Parts: sequence; structure tokens; C-alpha cells
Amino acid sequence: MSTPANRLANESSPYLLQHAHNPVDWYPWGDEAFAMAKELDRLVLVSIGYSSCHWCHVMERESFMDAQVARVMNERFVCIKVDREERPDVDQVYMQAVQLMTNRGGWPLNCFTLPDGRPVYGGTYFTRDQWLQVLDQLATTQAQEPQRVLAYAERLQQGVASLRIVPPAEDGSVEHRTALRAMVDRWRQQFDPIDGGPDKVPKFPMPDNYRFLLRYAWLTDDAELRRHVELTLDRMALGGLFDQVGGGFARYSTDNSWKVPHFEKMLYDNAQLVSLYSQAYQAFKKPLYKETVERTLDFIEREMTSAEGAFYSALDADSEGEEGRFYIWSEAELQDVLGEDLDFAMRYYGIGPRTMWEHGRHILLRQGEHERFAEQEGLDPAEVKARAAAINAKLLHARSQRPRPGLDDKSLTSWNALMVTGLCDAYEVLPEKRYLDSAIRAMELILGKCQRSNGGLWHLYKDGKASINGFLEDYCFCIEALIALYGVTFEERWLDKARSFAEHAIRHFHDESIGLFDFTSDLDPALITRPLEVHDNVIPASNSSLSNGLFLLGTLFDDARYLELSERAMRAGTGQLAIHPTAHSHWAQGLLWRAFPFHEIAITGPNALDLRAGFAPHYIPNRLFLGGTEPGNLPLLHDKHLPAGTIFVCVERSCQMPVNTVEAALPLIQ
Repeated sequence: MSTPANRLANESSPYLLQHAHNPVDWYPWGDEAFAMAKELDRLVLVSIGYSSCHWCHVMERESFMDAQVARVMNERFVCIKVDREERPDVDQVYMQAVQLMTNRGGWPLNCFTLPDGRPVYGGTYFTRDQWLQVLDQLATTQAQEPQRVLAYAERLQQGVASLRIVPPAEDGSVEHRTALRAMVDRWRQQFDPIDGGPDKVPKFPMPDNYRFLLRYAWLTDDAELRRHVELTLDRMALGGLFDQVGGGFARYSTDNSWKVPHFEKMLYDNAQLVSLYSQAYQAFKKPLYKETVERTLDFIEREMTSAEGAFYSALDADSEGEEGRFYIWSEAELQDVLGEDLDFAMRYYGIGPRTMWEHGRHILLRQGEHERFAEQEGLDPAEVKARAAAINAKLLHARSQRPRPGLDDKSLTSWNALMVTGLCDAYEVLPEKRYLDSAIRAMELILGKCQRSNGGLWHLYKDGKASINGFLEDYCFCIEALIALYGVTFEERWLDKARSFAEHAIRHFHDESIGLFDFTSDLDPALITRPLEVHDNVIPASNSSLSNGLFLLGTLFDDARYLELSERAMRAGTGQLAIHPTAHSHWAQGLLWRAFPFHEIAITGPNALDLRAGFAPHYIPNRLFLGGTEPGNLPLLHDKHLPAGTIFVCVERSCQMPVNTVEAALPLIQ
């Protein structure tokens, strides 16, 4: 007998809908729940997760679907279920509270609050027995010692509010290159010299970290750092973190050798990894990186793109009640699918003790690049590539017959913008027109469906409807995506829209007192504090992204106001650069632009886009392309439109004599 639907049945979030038939009397986030808590004088449970979260599913099965547990929750608390991807502001506030209480965080995130939203206790995953104990102790304490609970909530709120205090920036006399060197020297101590990445588990791919390290290694000619970046990218692409059959990356590796992934696939990871591997292909010229970009984008097109051209959020880790079941293979299954190709596949994927995981099934792992494997096998690399592609096609077809992992089919403006940037980076290096077409289609959908009448953005798009007022991440990542689109098309309409979003962000998010930008708009209802996102994580911090976007817009439009806003945010955001290197990689990319010559490469004339494409084989870390086939409105393009195709290499608006070929321009970029 199925459980009757609760209030979540009226929501659109796939995560909330997963809980719509729990016996828990869940409320969605909103005033109704807190008003009920005040009326009943109960504590509130704010339970936060997302649709592809494995341990969220486990806690649901063990506790939220249990009738006894649900009865306690319903009788003694008001319970709110939140999709962290829909409401990252709510997630940030209560994550900070739980981290202050427990020194750890993660999802599911369960935070108990007073009826006014102030937190009093929290944690992440609890077993059923632990959860019942927590529920009983909290409800009893609230009933018998309400003043004790209130006093703790007041202290905890002060702690959460104090997180808005920004540490002082480095002394102004500290030169940018010195600060960056100190940051990287500390970072080196955390490298894994065997398998790449950080010397700890779990291992997250952290694409923005490696974009910075790649740029820094090139600008400083640091051979050791180049080797570490290359080692990391090789191991990730060849290991279980990458779906060797269908393409695309899982969220993280549970071991130090990138073998066993946590099998959920997130749009934001894959978008940024497309950017990283595209730039790495430019730098290292390794076919493995090109193949990784192509296969990841094939996966995005096949499994993560809507009919309208929007990008879905995530694929679950679980299917058939088992984590990773969709992606792993027994030898018998491989035999059934591959037949006479089995022997080659066994060698190509190294099937044996190294690939064994659970229940007699294997995670497919590449043994090396095609060239290396071909040499070992005495085969031509082209033949190896063709046979591997045929094997993967068979496995992909067989896998498509299996029960699929759950799809989170909402589209987030911020994550879609990251994917647009990834597609632009791929198109720049591998000029496949479908990549550019996909980027333009997605951005036009954002501009057509997710713009508000006041010039702002909606955060969420699903089932033809946009909702939830945009957060700072929506504006900053759209600005970076629009600048990326301009950089490969030279269409100034993209920059005009980026400037419009920058103005909206300055108007509604800027905190003049600290020089940074709040995560929520001043048009939004207040939470217990206004979240402020400063530290870069798997996704760059919205403040570092906006600081970098304002720098680029200030350079393109010769706008001193944008440059000053960017500089002030940079000073405020980099106070702990050397203390927490991995949490400042996007900020550090902005410092690279200031520490080393930043080249403005202006290309004009009837063949401007052809000349722009000619830079594809060349990795230039510190540069900004601008130009067009017709005279443009950007200040740096004034008086630069000559009859023939022309390249001007400029630094801080000082331009060298024009040249007519990419080969002639490259020596000017030092």
C-alpha cells in the first residue's frame, strides 16, 4: 500500500518529489512551515540534499520512509525538505552552522532550528537509531529547557554572522608574483606524486584548481608543476572517474588512484572539466585530452541536454538499488555483449584483480593512451582506437537496456552558464561547429526564458517555467559565459548583455562596506544572515568569478569603475591565499592577470574569425581576444579596422605594430 502524498507532491524539484510519498509530513521551504512551528511552539528540521546524493537516499530509506521515525518527526517537529541546488542560499547558511557545530559538513544536511530559523543543532547522515535518539533528546530539551536552547541559538547565530567578517588582505607591498609563489609552494606539499591530484581521499577532480596550476606552470616555466598537472589529468581520464564506455566524469574518486568513483555525474563537474581538458590539449597536444573533451561532450549531448537545448543537472549514482550498478560489468556480462571482441577488451581495460570492485563486477580502467597500448600490443594506434570505439559502442548499447540512474532534469542558470563556457573553450580548441551551436542555443534559452522583467535572472528552469530569483552565481557565471561567447564569435551583443548583468549585480548584490558581493539579492527575503561566498570550491566562488568578470569587462570597455570594483573584491578575497591554496584558485587566476603581462589580442578585418581560429593550436594563458569583421564599439578597437586582416597585440592598452598572421603575432606575446 503506497503512502499518501505529502506537500512536496506539488513541487517541481526532482529531489523534493523523491520525498513526496514519505510518511514524514514535509513542508517545502517557505513561510508556512515557520508559521506553523511558531503556532505549535516546535523546533524546525531543515533537511537539505539533492537528487543524486547517495547518502540522502540511504537516510530516506532508513529513516524518512520508516513509519515509527516519521511519527516522531511529525508529532514533535515541523519538517522542511530543501533541494540545495534550488536554494543554495539556504544550504550555505545551514551548512555554515553545522560546520561550526561539528567541524564537518556534507549531505544530507540536517539542521534543527528555532521557529524563527536560527539553528540549534545539526549534522549530516544519521543511522535510524541515531536519528531517533537525536529527535528525542532535542524535543525533550526544547520542552524542558527552552531558555538553554534559545541561548545556544543566539550564540550560534553570532558565529554564523561572524563568517561575513572578511580577513585582511595581504599587505599592499606584497608583490603579486611573490604571493602566488608562496601559495603554490605551500600547495606542492599536498600533491600526490604517484597518482596525481591531492594526497588524500576522497579525491575530487577540482577542475578550477588545475586550470590555475596549468596557467601558472606555463607562465613561470615550471617543469615540475607541468608534470604534476599532466599526471593528474592522465590518471583522471584513464581511471574509473571517467566513464570509459559512455564518456563524462563522476563526481569524485573514493580511492587515491582514481579507480572507484562515486558514480553520480554532475553537470558542473563535466562543464568545467571540458574547459580544463580543452586548455590542456592546447598546452600538451595529447590526443587523450582531445578524446576526453569529445567523449564528455558526446555524453552531455546524449544524456544531459533537453529538447530545448538546456542542460540537465545530474545523474544519480544508484540504479536497481545499488550504487554504480549501471556502469560496472561482470566477466559473464562482458562475454555476452562482446563475443569475439572479449579478449581485446580484457587487455584494453585490464580486466582482472586491478579492476575488480564489488559483487564480482569490474570498473573499466584504461591501461594507457592508445599509442602506448598499441606499442605494447604491436598494433597501429588507429586500429586500437577504432577497435576500442567499436567495443564501447557495443557496451553502450547493452548498457542502455539496463534500468537507468535517476535524472535530475531541472536546469540551473548558473550551471548552464558553466556548460556554455565549456563549450566555447572546446570550440576554440577543436573547432566543431556543433559545440558553438550548442553554446549559443543554451545562452539564448537563458536570455529568452530565464530573464526577469527587471533585467535580472531566474535561477531555475524546468517544464517550460522559470522560477526562484537569481543568486550571485547565476550572474557571475553568465557574465563569464557571455565573455567566452564573445571571444569566439566577436559578436558584441554578448558583451552588452554581460554588462547589463554586471550592472544588475552591482545594484542588488554589492556590499560597499566590505567590497564584496552578497550571494542573495537585496530583493530577496532575509535569511538569518546574508550568505557571502568567498572560498573557491569544486565550483568557483561567486565573488572570485564576478571579480574576474568585472576585470575582463573593465578591460574590454575601458571602464575604470569595473576595474576598481574588481580590484577591491580581489583585495578582500585573497587575504588567506597562501593559507588555503586550493580554496583560492579562481582568485589566483585573476592575480595571474595582474602579475604577468595580460595580452589584449585585437583581430580586425574581413577574415578576423579565421585569424582568431588560427590561434587554436597555441596555449596562451594570459590573454583576451577581441575584434570583428566590421568596425566595433569597444574602445580598444577604435582606429584598428584596416582593409586587410590585422592582429594587434596590446598590453595595458599599449599596442605593438600590427601584423597580418598568427605566426607573426606569437613572438609579440611574451
